[in-house]
Amino acid sequence: MKSLRANIWKIAILLTALFILLIAYGAYSLTTYGSRWFSTSANTYLRSAKQNVIPGDVQDVNGVTLLTANVAEDENGETTWSRVWPADQTLRQSVVHVLGDSQNNVSNGVEAFMANYLYGFEATFPERLGSFLSGQTRRGDSLTLTIDSALCRQITEWIAQDEALPDDVRGAVVVMNWQTGAVLAEMSFPSFDPLSSRSYRNDAGQPYFNRAIQGKYAPGSTFKIVTAAGILASPELRSQSFTCSGILRMDASGAHDITDAGTRLAEGQVVSHGQLDLQTAFRVSCNNAFAYAAWQLGDEQLKKTAQAFGFDDNFLFRDIVLENSAYPGADRSDWEIAMTGIGQSGLLLTPMHLCLIASAIANNGVMMEPRLLERAETAAGAERLHFTSAVYRTPLTDPDTIHSLRSYMYDVVNTAGGTGRAASLIGWRVCGKTGSAEIDGQENTNAWFTGFIDSEKAPYSVAILLEDVGGGGTYAAPLAQKIFKYLTAQVK
Repeated sequence: MKSLRANIWKIAILLTALFILLIAYGAYSLTTYGSRWFSTSANTYLRSAKQNVIPGDVQDVNGVTLLTANVAEDENGETTWSRVWPADQTLRQSVVHVLGDSQNNVSNGVEAFMANYLYGFEATFPERLGSFLSGQTRRGDSLTLTIDSALCRQITEWIAQDEALPDDVRGAVVVMNWQTGAVLAEMSFPSFDPLSSRSYRNDAGQPYFNRAIQGKYAPGSTFKIVTAAGILASPELRSQSFTCSGILRMDASGAHDITDAGTRLAEGQVVSHGQLDLQTAFRVSCNNAFAYAAWQLGDEQLKKTAQAFGFDDNFLFRDIVLENSAYPGADRSDWEIAMTGIGQSGLLLTPMHLCLIASAIANNGVMMEPRLLERAETAAGAERLHFTSAVYRTPLTDPDTIHSLRSYMYDVVNTAGGTGRAASLIGWRVCGKTGSAEIDGQENTNAWFTGFIDSEKAPYSVAILLEDVGGGGTYAAPLAQKIFKYLTAQVK
């Protein structure tokens, strides 16, 4: 009998512990993922509650109204409302991905992810009671975003006017303040007009897909920023020189040769850089040098460096739902490790994450959390929330490494032979890195550019992706120059 009672107590204690663990996990999940669950289109309570609240306005950082509500009464005297977008179609198409649309075609836009503010779920009990007693339909909070809609509109026009790009170009542009993390532009192409969104449902360009935060791509040579950070942290590797013959043979068969841009083995054309140090290899974006250095560094150390920059992390930001970036798995060949060093071989990241990486170099190794929400105000005009900047992580702490990376990125844009010369700007210290990522099934490479203005007067960073067009220095860097020129013109 005593043995039976003892076993019953053990089972009871175990069940109690499991129940407590379940409650704790539920509380953790609710705290961590609650806002994401709440904003999902599957939340039937949210869809129903929206009908009883007039949503707040959304404006950009300069006070331009991007979304408002047209309020009317139906034949029964009931209050009705409809969302009103700007009259300017180009402006609508420039901000639709960051705002989202009422049909939930765009995932995790402001309209959905910040519904708790826009539709009054953050209202206090006295506010709700006051609306009830007055008999008036409750109004949600109005939001001010960090987005600069004029800049977004200008970027749309620049891309449309660029005769070197196809009319249906796919890609993304992210612009941030590297000191604060404030996002000035989060754009995806092709875009669509939210006032006629149904006509895009079968579009092969997937205009509803937000490539800036959802698209995961091989970073190409822009990943050499991370590889260089790992090499610079190694006393044995940082001062070595490299010999680029144009072909890096990773095995005796020759099946895994690594070549530099311009090399065409089938045509007997080989482009080589000769003898060069790490800084020169970075400036000319030498694949041979970086592939060899990554192999020397080793997969474990390269992965550790990438993870310090946020690879494999579960991004949980307050304002933005960002897809996680991935470093390739374990037990890889020498060739795969070498290819990772030049931004291929299973590496995946979003344009937003790449902008965060460049921002960290600009911000003395500190990566800020990206943010969209500047302020939330009640219908009465009282400030409900004012988000402040927050540090996401600090991937770099060594001053010499930070200084070297800044210097390397400056050379890419401002020194003869640099691949990013098209992004240079007179009177400003622009730093950057180009990339041309090879993708199976594409005729051309994906063009990348990421960089920043090295000035506290104009603390801006960019990441640009243009799919299947060619080299980053040719197609993405000129757009970066236009963006930087626009931003610096606003500096007083």
